[in-house]
Amino acid sequence: MSHIRVKHMHVIAFATFCLLATSSFCAAQVAYPSPITEDAYEAIDLQEAKLGQLLFYDPILSGNKEVACATCHHPRFGTSDGVSLSFGDGGTGFGQHRRANAENLPEERIPRNSPALFNLGAKEFTSLFHDGRLEADPAQPNGLRSPMDADMSLGFASVLSAQTMFPVLSRDEMAGSHGENDIARLIRQGIITGDGGAWDRLARRVAGIDAYAAQFSTVYPHINTADDIAFTDISNAIAVFMAHEWRSDSAPFDAVLRGDRHPTGPAHRGAQLFYGAAGCAECHSGPFLTDHKFHAMAAPQIGPGKAASFETHHKDEGRFRVTGRPEDLYAFRTPSLRNVALTGPYGHAGAHKDLDQFILDHADPARALFHYDRSQAVLPPYEALDFAVMDDLHQLQAIADAVQARPVQLTQENLSDLIAFLDSLTDPISVTGRLGIPTNLPSGLKVPTGD
Repeated sequence: MSHIRVKHMHVIAFATFCLLATSSFCAAQVAYPSPITEDAYEAIDLQEAKLGQLLFYDPILSGNKEVACATCHHPRFGTSDGVSLSFGDGGTGFGQHRRANAENLPEERIPRNSPALFNLGAKEFTSLFHDGRLEADPAQPNGLRSPMDADMSLGFASVLSAQTMFPVLSRDEMAGSHGENDIARLIRQGIITGDGGAWDRLARRVAGIDAYAAQFSTVYPHINTADDIAFTDISNAIAVFMAHEWRSDSAPFDAVLRGDRHPTGPAHRGAQLFYGAAGCAECHSGPFLTDHKFHAMAAPQIGPGKAASFETHHKDEGRFRVTGRPEDLYAFRTPSLRNVALTGPYGHAGAHKDLDQFILDHADPARALFHYDRSQAVLPPYEALDFAVMDDLHQLQAIADAVQARPVQLTQENLSDLIAFLDSLTDPISVTGRLGIPTNLPSGLKVPTGD
C-alpha cells in the first residue's frame, strides 16, 4: 500500500504498536481528554446574549455601515467566511461569492484567514488572534495585554469582549478608509479611546437608536440613559452572544468523552492515530483540542502579509511580531479543531481549501511548502501580488527552517480514518447556533444573511 506523509509530531514505540495491532487492549489505550463540564464556561445572561446577537449582525458598527461581525464570521460558513482571505470594507456578497465593490474598492485583502468562533467563551481561551496579540494579563490595570497597551479602555469583561472590538479599528475589516467616514478618520489620527474617540463615536451611534437604548438599560444596571452606554458595554454584549451561540460540547466526540458512546470503526481508528502514532494531540490537546501555544508549521503564506503601514513586504512572521523573540518566527497559535470539517480554508492565511490536502502538507510541512498547490487557495478576484512570498525561495527557506516537528508516515487508509475522527468533532447544535440569525435590526440596516 502506498504511503503518504501526514500530520507532524514524534512517533513513539507504543503508539506505533497500537497502530498496527487490532486487539481490544490497544483500543483501550486511546488517551482521550476529560469531558467538558459546565464549569469550563462562565454563566450566561440570556437577555445580554440576545442584545449581543443584534449587535453582532448589525453593520452599524462599521465605518461605512456596510460590514457586520457576521460578514466574516457567519454560521453558514462554520463561523468563518469560506474563503482564504476575504474583503471586509469594500466587499459585497458572502463567502466564495464575495467580491470587491467596484464603487468602493478595498485597499487590500484582509491579511489573515477569518478564524472560527467555537468555544471562545470557555475560560481557558485567554489569548486570541492567530498571533495571540491579545491576552489576559493580571498585571495590567485592565487585565489585558494588547497592541494598545496602556491606552486600552477599562470595562471589557473578558478577553473575548476585547477581541470582538478590534476589527472595528481595522481599515480593511470594518473601519474603511480615512477619507470615507468619521470613524476611520479618528482611527487614522490615533484617537480611539476617551470621549469623542472612535470607540465612543460608535457607541453614540448605537445609543442614538431608541430600541438599543432600551435594551441596554434593561440588561445592564449601570445604564440608566442612552448617554451611559459605553463602547465596552457593546463589546461585552457581543462576547456573551458569541460564547452562548457557538458553545460546542455536544458532538459525537463529546459523547465518547462522557462515556455515553463506544467508539467504533474508522472514527475510532482515527482517534488511535490522533492520540497515538500521528501525535496530533501533542498540540491539539485537551477537550477543546488546542494547547493554546504557538508553533511554526510552515503553512503557506499568501496574500498581503502582516505589515505595518510603512512596510512593503508580504511576510507574516506570526508570533514574532508580538514577542520579538527569534524562536517565535513564523509561529501561529494552535487552532481548536472543534467543527474543523466545516471551518476551511485552513492555515493562518487560509491557503488550503481541502482538509485532507492540508493534513497531507502538514505532515511534512517544510518539504510541502516548496510544492504548494496554488489551486488550494480560495481568493475572490482582485489584482494583487497574492503569491509574492511563495515566489521568493529565500523567504520560503526561512519559513521552512523555522519548523522543528518531524514528519509521520501513514497509509491512505490511515488518512481516511483520521478524517473520520475529525468529522466526529462536528457539533450540530453549535453549527446551527442557539439564537440564530435575527430577521431585522434596530438600526434598520440589512441583516447579513449569508445568502
